[in-house]
Amino acid sequence: MSNLVLYEVNDRVGYITLNRPEKRNALSFEFVNEIKSVFKQAEADNNCKVIVIKSNGEAFCAGADLGYLQQLQNNTYEENLADSKNLSELFRVIYLSGKVVISLVNGPALAGGSGLATVCDFCFATPNSTFGYTEVKIGFVPAIVMVFLVRKFGEQKAKQLLLTGEVIDANNAFEIGLINYLVDENFIDEEVKNFAQKLCKQTSGQSLKMVKEMLAEVQNMTLDEGLNYAAEMNANARKTEDCKRGISAFLNKEKLTW
Repeated sequence: MSNLVLYEVNDRVGYITLNRPEKRNALSFEFVNEIKSVFKQAEADNNCKVIVIKSNGEAFCAGADLGYLQQLQNNTYEENLADSKNLSELFRVIYLSGKVVISLVNGPALAGGSGLATVCDFCFATPNSTFGYTEVKIGFVPAIVMVFLVRKFGEQKAKQLLLTGEVIDANNAFEIGLINYLVDENFIDEEVKNFAQKLCKQTSGQSLKMVKEMLAEVQNMTLDEGLNYAAEMNANARKTEDCKRGISAFLNKEKLTW
């Protein structure tokens, strides 16, 4: 493994750092592969309860790098399909992770980089950050992120972002709900740390995993299917050790730290 993606755990928070600052953390097949590999490492790490994706350098992630874009023009369909599936798998493992995933954005997050930032469960950003799904401006399509953005926003807002390709500032992104928290650059690391620690200490890991699983599944169901599924998951949750522990602490008026 190279040092393009760094990983460390502090107080049950796993920090994945994009470390390609000289390329503005631009995406290539190899870089996506390494991010995915490190993410799976964090997912399997029992010492990690919450995952934070951040970056070194002036950009969170500037999308695809120039060499990568040039290579795309000479790829066969099969090569392009394999490359596309590589990125879609990265977004998929983040979205379906059993752990809460937070992106910490300080600087531009564009095209695939914007997708990477906003597919996470929570996005913290500094005022100097920018976001944009700019693919239509170079004759490309924001195909993979579209799947997640429609889930996040619905069709109308997704159309506004994806069809215009406009780059918006962090204030605008916050106002429309693309990001969750807008924090001064000097304090964002501490804010993310405190938020992650609150999740670690105040919430059940089993509950977080089940809630995320349900949010991903229930959107594809009819009302009756959704209610039946919810009842089953509710019943399953009652059998977990975390639920037994939580109810016992509540009934006995004990302070509980997860």
